Amino acid sequence: MPSPSPLDRRHFISTLLGASAAAAVSANAKLTYKGENMRFGLVTYMWAADWDLPTLITNCESTETLGVELRVDHAHKVAPSLTAAERDEVRKRFEDSPVEILGMGTNFEFHAADPAELKKNLDGAKEYIKLSHDIGGSGVKVKPNNLPKDVPVEKTLEQIGKALAELADFSTGFGQQIRLEVHGGVSDLGNIQKIMQVADHPLVRVCWNCNDQDLDGEGIEANFAKVKDYLGATVHVREFNEGKYPYAKLAKLLVAEDYEGWVLMEARTKPADRVAALAEQRELFTKLVTAAREEG
Repeated sequence: MPSPSPLDRRHFISTLLGASAAAAVSANAKLTYKGENMRFGLVTYMWAADWDLPTLITNCESTETLGVELRVDHAHKVAPSLTAAERDEVRKRFEDSPVEILGMGTNFEFHAADPAELKKNLDGAKEYIKLSHDIGGSGVKVKPNNLPKDVPVEKTLEQIGKALAELADFSTGFGQQIRLEVHGGVSDLGNIQKIMQVADHPLVRVCWNCNDQDLDGEGIEANFAKVKDYLGATVHVREFNEGKYPYAKLAKLLVAEDYEGWVLMEARTKPADRVAALAEQRELFTKLVTAAREEG
């Protein structure tokens, strides 16, 4: 069946967050409608790395994890080497499922001072833009990753921004978003903000990444404010019940912005039952969003 259309704003609680959240609505008339279009999904990192495509879709369906970003080089084997017929088959598998293919999660980076290395990464990313389009995805995740010590920081940030703009121009005809994950040596949100100002393209968006470095300096609120206007369709989180990351605070920030994208689990632990663990994370997501909306 075709991919579901955006949820009606007044039906979000009953269709997405489930019966428990629907009861919360009835019990609390003050609950805001902001944030009701946030959805829970999965990055195929660690927990899903060894699931082939049918298994991945089945496990996501059973846990109501209805969006997936496919990481490269994993068991689902979705890569540019696929033929046109094979790409159509991947697209059809998702179209026949309630699980939405969000696109590809790549490792391409654009900080290299060597022009040949930069071109190699740009060319590679363009192949994944075409792949994501062909399988029904909406974007490609890339990384800024590093600030070479022998190059002025501003020069590297400008180079990354211009590279992203080039990818966005290329992706326009394919309807793909370029999602810059806050990652590696360029996790300072002030630097991410500068990159986005250079890129200056509606298809270049930020993928917020809960890597703890977004808590540095003035803290999560100030860092979030630097990039909130650039947020794209995906946010990466880790397990909600592991570590000390302030997920409740992040949920409040996303709700306040009426974020309508996907919050994707990029798990790091190794539970014995990953399907049960994924279902648990979805329930925790429900509780976080509901609480944030009740306070909103």
